[in-house]
Amino acid sequence: MDSTIQKALRKAKWKQLFKISLISLIAGFILLISFYKVGNYFAAKSTARLHEALFLHNAVAEPNVQINSQVTSNRSMFGGNIITNRSKNVNGYLVPWSTLTSSYGWIRIGIDHNELIPGFRSSGANSYEYDKQTKQKVATFYHPSIIEYYDGVQNELAEVAQLENHVAEVAISFNGPMTTDEISELIPDSFNIDWLYMTSDLGDESMGPLGMPVYGFSPGKFEKNMYDDFIESLKQYDKDGYNEVIQQFITENEGKDFRAVKVLGVMLTGRSESFEQLVDAPFIRGASVGVTAPIVPYIQPTK
Repeated sequence: MDSTIQKALRKAKWKQLFKISLISLIAGFILLISFYKVGNYFAAKSTARLHEALFLHNAVAEPNVQINSQVTSNRSMFGGNIITNRSKNVNGYLVPWSTLTSSYGWIRIGIDHNELIPGFRSSGANSYEYDKQTKQKVATFYHPSIIEYYDGVQNELAEVAQLENHVAEVAISFNGPMTTDEISELIPDSFNIDWLYMTSDLGDESMGPLGMPVYGFSPGKFEKNMYDDFIESLKQYDKDGYNEVIQQFITENEGKDFRAVKVLGVMLTGRSESFEQLVDAPFIRGASVGVTAPIVPYIQPTK
């Protein structure tokens, strides 16, 4: 009798253990699926935020830089990377520019600022900023409120004009802010106006370059809707209102007629010889050469 009871108790105990194990296994499986779905949900949201942030930064703070492709890499439920392939359009010639490898997790996103900030080269009489991957020279804009720069305000128009059979990109900084009508009158038709320099962060540049961002946009044919899009992009870019320069620009210029808005400089591209026309032009404070490329017979420059 006792043996029968013991067997029954053991059988009941094993059944109970089996039920508990089965329930635990099912519960664990459900939790695992739920965790996987939740992880992918947050990762997907971060991916979208990082994509948006990269396109937004390009729209307002990358002079004459275009995004050719932007793809997700090393993706998992915990995060991954976004690879941004970029180039510059220099009078119809596509020139490679640094590739960004940005990261995202469930909550935080991180733009690849290491590659966005130019390197600095100083050797003898030469000092300049350069793109870290391509080693191409980065064109510098000079803000009218910054009087002293570490190597002075350069004007490299005569030098680039001596470069034969090339296309070139040059950042032109004005002596004073100008309207788009004034720019159209002063810039010859032999140049492409690829970017308008509207404002920038300020700092002490006398000891060396700070890598301060500049803000502006590609104007198309000086279309008003391009300017309106720029204002909206600036609002999104600094939606928390931390950047005083951006907020001041928005306050002073939102709702203005585009033709009344003042521009601090332009990024010009064209044939290197064409820049001879601008040498000693009185409206130019500084001119900094950026990317150059030799002209080849099978690719015709835009101008």
